[in-house]
Amino acid sequence: MSRLGFNLMDLEVLTSNAKQIQDDVLKEILTLNANTEYLQRFLNGSSDKELFKKNVPVVTYDDVKPYIERVANGEPSNIISGNSITGFFESSGTSGGKHKIFPMNNNYFENMMQHKALSSTIISRHLHGAKQGKEMMFCFTRPLVKTPSGLPVSGALSSFFKSEYFKNQPSTLYTSPIDVTLCTDNKQSMYCHILCGLVQRSEVTSISAIFASTLVQAINFLETHWKELCSNIQFGHVSEWITDDNCKEAVSLILAGPNPELANLIDYECDQKSWEGIITRLWPKAKFMGCIVTGSMVQYIPTLDFYSNKLPIFSMIYGSSETIFGINMDPSCKPHDVSYTCLPNMSYFEFKRVDEENNYEIVDLVDVKLGCCYELLVTNYYGLHRHRIGDILEVTGFYNSAPQFRFIRRKEMVLSIQTEITTEEHLLKAINDATLVLESSNLMLMDNTCYDDISTNPGHYVFYWELKPKNVNGVERDNEVLVKCCCVMEESLSRLYRVFRSKDGSIGPLEIRVVQQGTFDSLMYFFVSRGSSISQYKTPVCIKSSEALAVLEDNVVDRVFSDKCPSL
Repeated sequence: MSRLGFNLMDLEVLTSNAKQIQDDVLKEILTLNANTEYLQRFLNGSSDKELFKKNVPVVTYDDVKPYIERVANGEPSNIISGNSITGFFESSGTSGGKHKIFPMNNNYFENMMQHKALSSTIISRHLHGAKQGKEMMFCFTRPLVKTPSGLPVSGALSSFFKSEYFKNQPSTLYTSPIDVTLCTDNKQSMYCHILCGLVQRSEVTSISAIFASTLVQAINFLETHWKELCSNIQFGHVSEWITDDNCKEAVSLILAGPNPELANLIDYECDQKSWEGIITRLWPKAKFMGCIVTGSMVQYIPTLDFYSNKLPIFSMIYGSSETIFGINMDPSCKPHDVSYTCLPNMSYFEFKRVDEENNYEIVDLVDVKLGCCYELLVTNYYGLHRHRIGDILEVTGFYNSAPQFRFIRRKEMVLSIQTEITTEEHLLKAINDATLVLESSNLMLMDNTCYDDISTNPGHYVFYWELKPKNVNGVERDNEVLVKCCCVMEESLSRLYRVFRSKDGSIGPLEIRVVQQGTFDSLMYFFVSRGSSISQYKTPVCIKSSEALAVLEDNVVDRVFSDKCPSL
């Protein structure tokens, strides 16, 4: 199957022939994998589409995990794939609570590069001059881990950043040299990314990371280290604690000697009473920020708006460790309105209907219906067949014959005390409504997570909030405002939750536990120390690990509860 090209004409061809391309992709995958042990069980060498749909089961990761682990432990790739498996992508483990490894080969990197090139073309079409300068991109890698058979295991993004596909790009595209990205000490890497970006501030036209949360972390890091960064720029040397030799040497070349004038300018901006608009003050030519702001990332939009004076946020890619799925054709849309156009040549996609009538029909890509919600199933080139990704998507339109989707939520239930089902979508709405209450208090919600506490009687929902004043001088916390936030959140949850809470009394008052600043950075480093990739890290919507809960509990500085029952 021919891969995605680099221009919009290729996209027109792909999206205008979505059905034929999807059929061709499936035929190619089934022919390639016909003699694998896994597909032989169901198809006996056939590549027939109807037989595939009839005989090959819809699976979760746990169903195929034994096959993947056998390859990881040294058995031949043809257990699951007709192509050689050259490594494994490891999921972050922060969405579903456990790490997973997925087979891969270099085709994934080719797709990443092609998606990146197409994204650049689309952005340039919507925003003149957006790609004429340099991109300050916060990307990170971690130390290589290998399977018992010697195959590399890493996050999809970490693997991509280490690949020749990424490393062979022109050095003029980014403010950071490749050695900064390849530095596996994330603190050193973050410091050097910011230092390089500050030195080249007049050339920066875009600022990006994979997730919105990473940009917020970068701002917090800058707020903690700006005086030291100014000193480095003033005297033309890199701090002694930057011990990665390649990284230090590369950054020293960019520093290129003392620059007290630039240091004074940065010092002046960072020493202001408020950091509102600090991004555009430090990088005045920046035209947009690029990061994912769908799903749980939507909660970071107000914070980024505050620090950037509402610089446009472009959320261009929808993908996972299993496959690249789609691209945002309208980057200038509001972040809350982002939809992704499916790229039909990346994998074979099926959609399992999700509705209140328990209609579980599975349809092809071109047969989805406008306004309906579906769970995404993926058959890829690397050994996954009819695999449930766990994402729920809503059809918002069509680009030619290719559907466009809005990410709704992860499939998994997040919280439950009784028989109520509280999903990620419920929680995001509750947080959004509470954020509106916070606006009057001069406080920002920097990050949050939650868990269902059944150690109390009755059990209740607990939210951990990290708050930050908009002004450097700070502001006293108003617990009355936080109590109101608790009440507003309860009103935003499902009717069944409100029945258990108000009528039955079998769910206790919702609680907010305020944690000290920096707690969620500590939580991130906790997960990174256990194998998560910082580039792919997302704050868990809900905490399942008792060790992670301990990180939060050790930093609690205040507790407030809802003081009234929600309406029915």
